[in-house]
Amino acid sequence: MRSDFLKKMVFCGAVVSAIALTASMLPFRAQADSWDKMTLLTVDQPTQVSDTYLEPGTYMFKLANSDRHIVQIFNKDRSHLINTIIAIPSYRVFPTSDTKISYWETPPGTAKAVRTWFYPGDVDGQEFRYPQNLRQIAAVTPPPAFAPQPPAAEETPAPAPAVTEPEPPAPQALEQAPPPPQEPVEIAQNTPPPSPPPPSPAPAAPAPQPEEQTLPKTASPYPLFGLGGLIALGLYAALRIKRIA
Repeated sequence: MRSDFLKKMVFCGAVVSAIALTASMLPFRAQADSWDKMTLLTVDQPTQVSDTYLEPGTYMFKLANSDRHIVQIFNKDRSHLINTIIAIPSYRVFPTSDTKISYWETPPGTAKAVRTWFYPGDVDGQEFRYPQNLRQIAAVTPPPAFAPQPPAAEETPAPAPAVTEPEPPAPQALEQAPPPPQEPVEIAQNTPPPSPPPPSPAPAAPAPQPEEQTLPKTASPYPLFGLGGLIALGLYAALRIKRIA
């Protein structure tokens, strides 16, 4: 009876201890994740973090305990450390409730490059330098396969044309007729038309004749009228004297 009671007490103690251990580990796990910012990141295409090349898959990012800006990259189950990168402190104004990852702008045909990493609820994050050796990647879509061309059909040589021998000419055709007289052929000469005669010079206009100069009239007819009057008076006086005598 006493042994059964002891067994029950031991069992109850073990159960209580297990519950207490489990309850104590849960907050410790949550505090550890927020301290080292442990984050699982899944990439669906080749990606670079600085000069660390990552194939498509899931990786674990966490901060080293010695420095708040040393990032360690592990595989998914944290069994292998891939690389340790020294990041640059970064800051954002509005925090988000999920992990925020941004990427650098890279040339086409190259791997993506992670630029910043922010843990949920934090305004302080990590910035990674632009890769010095950006890795070229192959195209996602394989090149199209060329369909084989069907073999060309063998060309059969065309049959040679049958050669027919001309019939012998008639006896009358043997005598060659004299060739017809050839008519003279006028050869057109490309001679330019005669140039028109130069225009005859216009007759010179006659020189203007000098106009006859007429002297201006300076004498006046009034003296003649006076002289005639005097002569008439003289004649009248003479007749008067003769009549009186």
